[in-house]
Amino acid sequence: MNKNVLMLSMASLTWVACGVRQPKLTYPEAAKVDTVDVYFGTEVPDPYRWLENDTSAATAAWVEAENKVTEEYFSRIPFRDALLKRLTDVANYEKIGMPVKKHGKYYFFKNDGLQNQSLLYVQDSLDGEPRVFLDPNKLSDDGTVALTGTSFSKDGKYMAYTISRSGSDWSEIYVMDVETGRLLDDHIRWAKFTQASWVKDGFFYSAYDVPVAGKEYSNVNENHKVYYHKVGTPQSADELVYENKAYPKRFYSIEADEDETLLFLFESGEGAGNAIYVKNLRKPGASFVPMATDMDYQYSPVEVLDGKIYLFTNYGASKNRIMVTTPDRPDVKDWQELVPEKESVLAGASIIGGKLFLVYDKDASSHAYVYGLDGKELQEIRLPSLGSVSISGNKDDKECFYTFASFTTPGAIYRYDMDANASELFRAPKVNFDSDAFVTEQVFYPSKDGTKIPMFLTYKKGLEKNGKNPVYLYGYGGFNISLNPGFSAMRIPFLENGGIYAQANLRGGNEYGEEWHQAGTKLNKQNVFDDFIAAAEYLIANGYTSKEKLAIVGGSNGGLLVGACMTQRPDLFQVAVPMVGVMDMLRYHKFTIGWNWASDYGTSEDSREMFEYLRGYSPLHNLRPGTAYPATLVMTADHDDRVVPAHSFKFAATLQACNDGTNPTIIRIDSKAGHGGGKPMGKVLEEQADIYAFIMYNLGVEFGD
Repeated sequence: MNKNVLMLSMASLTWVACGVRQPKLTYPEAAKVDTVDVYFGTEVPDPYRWLENDTSAATAAWVEAENKVTEEYFSRIPFRDALLKRLTDVANYEKIGMPVKKHGKYYFFKNDGLQNQSLLYVQDSLDGEPRVFLDPNKLSDDGTVALTGTSFSKDGKYMAYTISRSGSDWSEIYVMDVETGRLLDDHIRWAKFTQASWVKDGFFYSAYDVPVAGKEYSNVNENHKVYYHKVGTPQSADELVYENKAYPKRFYSIEADEDETLLFLFESGEGAGNAIYVKNLRKPGASFVPMATDMDYQYSPVEVLDGKIYLFTNYGASKNRIMVTTPDRPDVKDWQELVPEKESVLAGASIIGGKLFLVYDKDASSHAYVYGLDGKELQEIRLPSLGSVSISGNKDDKECFYTFASFTTPGAIYRYDMDANASELFRAPKVNFDSDAFVTEQVFYPSKDGTKIPMFLTYKKGLEKNGKNPVYLYGYGGFNISLNPGFSAMRIPFLENGGIYAQANLRGGNEYGEEWHQAGTKLNKQNVFDDFIAAAEYLIANGYTSKEKLAIVGGSNGGLLVGACMTQRPDLFQVAVPMVGVMDMLRYHKFTIGWNWASDYGTSEDSREMFEYLRGYSPLHNLRPGTAYPATLVMTADHDDRVVPAHSFKFAATLQACNDGTNPTIIRIDSKAGHGGGKPMGKVLEEQADIYAFIMYNLGVEFGD
């Protein structure tokens, strides 16, 4: 590699777009190499392959140079600092999670406002004095260590907790003495996609072998193993409980029920679902026996109660159902249907106080119901409006709480009386924001093939449909994930300044069940992009906005969405923000856990047809020289080991080389951050200030705090 990879200079020329004078940018010159891959006889160049090496000096120099361009660009946005101040103001409110009862005490998370990480509190009763149980902010100097999970031993003596460093998917596990708060010597490293599941005086967890030094965040993850750790012993003494060398690219995990009667083994990584096995801990010498081995369906135990196993599944039910069986009849063919599939999608289930609580999604909005354990509906929980609900409680305790959120309502916590079917507001955050000044509507628009797609729109009351309103259009469309209504304080300044937040419920998600999901996968993936493009066209045609006032945003699979749409229709959008996106669809499966996404995407190695289809929409491979692209802010981070930064690196380098327009095409590369989870508040605020400043500046929005 030529060490003189980069040249960086800033020109003094300016250009005018949407009435905003901006500097004309000169980007770092990235070297091109002669790397060519051959797929079914077709040669595909990969000139920026060297950027896949995230630990090389050349890549580090390119990253540094790109960040200089980006930092200089943001420094010239006159209202960026004022926007950060307003974002900080609206984010500075008390955030409290639902109380969870464990061993007679109540635990909950709380953030006073701008703390980097929320603290875990404990109180002896609901009206007792809360005290700090664990403060993750003390685990690092800069807030980049996040608490990602907690688990209590059955006797209540210990709590295991998992942490993530700098946003990585790698987990570490520690153990606390609950009574004294003392941290024990136990320390588990290189765990991943796991929590601690207690049985007796230890816990099960899943981990990989120690990775190659320097490739911890990029190499393919293989040979997921399940271990048992006994408290007070070193990790080196942990018992290997399960591995499957025949399938190195699968995930394995073990969970015990609360009473430690049954042990469930989960296997996933091929297909859209998981296999499940069970072991009876009350039978000496018992081994795991299969319950369901078809990984095209989802199988999840809801609860084990009175000798019965209650299960959530989409087996034989595209929109999900509840089934029940017993440990001596584990095979799926012997399960009995308890609550059949409904018209709406069953999104969640739990057993609280001897009753079955079910959450259904109707047109992407939550509806909650209480059922008896005989499978008969008892009552509906009346929710405040269109929104999302999350329910919490114990199987033997009638105390129940739920959190409700909407686009204009932050997570308010309600205490629910299941006998009276009555909700009482328990805690509600107070945000520096007049929610009554805004409204949310839901519209349904036709996609290219005529399919009706739902979309939520939130904006100031009295909005005039004059085609001049700035729009932040967000989507995801993949992996069976639904986009329900939710609150974000980060949207407030944009809404206050006349913006519309639009959230489209694209195919590929779970808004209407597994058929909706499959309609946006593999050889149907173009449906997702068509749905998003149609959302933009609907907003323009109906006077909400114009293409000069339209920004599209998405992260991860949503970053792929934005990348595909901006390359297919560069004329339709003024701004594009692909965040931590999957941009190289021909090589995505060669990094970390990318192989696990094949159930949604297929791979370039499957067949000529699949290769051609992927190449046909892969954002990286559809950038064309001499094309005027939207103003683009590519987002990634150095510790993203979910979607490795190479995707964004190669896309940004190619985009900058191809763009023939005057719109800026920059990349923001965060440090000590990952795919997004666990990011400290300070970093969140800086990141969101940059995103919204970029969008508003390039849409010509006059910001006023």
